[in-house]
Amino acid sequence: MADIATLRARNADFWARMAPGWVNQADRHDEIARPLGAVAIDWLRPQSGERVLDVGCGCGGTTAEIARAVAPSGSAVGLDLAEAMVATARDRFTGPGGAGPRFVAGDIETLDAVPGAPFDAVYSRMTLMLLADPVAGLATVRRSMRAGARLAATVFRDGRANPWLPAAMLGAAAHLGPLPSLPIGDEPGPFAFADATRVTRVLTAAGFADIGIHPYDVALNAPDDPEAVTEWLIEIGPAGAAYRDAEPTIQGHARAGSARLLERFRTAGTGYRLPTGLWLITAYSDGNRTT
Repeated sequence: MADIATLRARNADFWARMAPGWVNQADRHDEIARPLGAVAIDWLRPQSGERVLDVGCGCGGTTAEIARAVAPSGSAVGLDLAEAMVATARDRFTGPGGAGPRFVAGDIETLDAVPGAPFDAVYSRMTLMLLADPVAGLATVRRSMRAGARLAATVFRDGRANPWLPAAMLGAAAHLGPLPSLPIGDEPGPFAFADATRVTRVLTAAGFADIGIHPYDVALNAPDDPEAVTEWLIEIGPAGAAYRDAEPTIQGHARAGSARLLERFRTAGTGYRLPTGLWLITAYSDGNRTT
């Protein structure tokens, strides 16, 4: 496994190259991918007047949802490593006079605390598994929480519980040439938090209390539009940068390749149903719960 500094540099470069695909697909991803974090929102139950942090906010859709829940007197802050995604989030959700959620570009692993701290609650959708040093990142999160504040996050379980993820990438990869190296062991990646024991160990080391790791099975429902669905999945995946650099004919072959491997998740005339296995991670900043 590479050292932490190398992993952080790799992460920063990877997400800078990935960001245009997430920007392109922001509206579609907000609509289709909501089940990936819905169980965490349901557990967290953000209340009017609370200050809530969204770690790994991407293009801002989840932060905007939280901001609506805590309005009118609360606040929501979205934090993401990718500056282009943060800029897009601001464009999409900042209202007249700067109203709406606040978005911050930064590395959760290297900040002393997040602007806007202390927070009453922290939410994260499919991000903690992507940290180069999750103990450092989660320690920053905990320092940014008030006493008794609560955390709810989702991550993928293992590949068997999420069969469409590798299918989307492998179907396109054969047409796009060299892609970023796949993560090894506990390196940042979609299945880095597959082991619940490791998740508990990481949160404990970061100082959290009352940790819970709960399995959930959800489904992402996408329309019966193979061109749009495969482009969405390719653009937000590790093949995204190579896909955008490819000629249109090659892009078409990549979409067709993904569509062939994703066909088993499609019902003609109805659409795609992508089975997804998650961990819901819950914890408190310390043992003194206030909610």
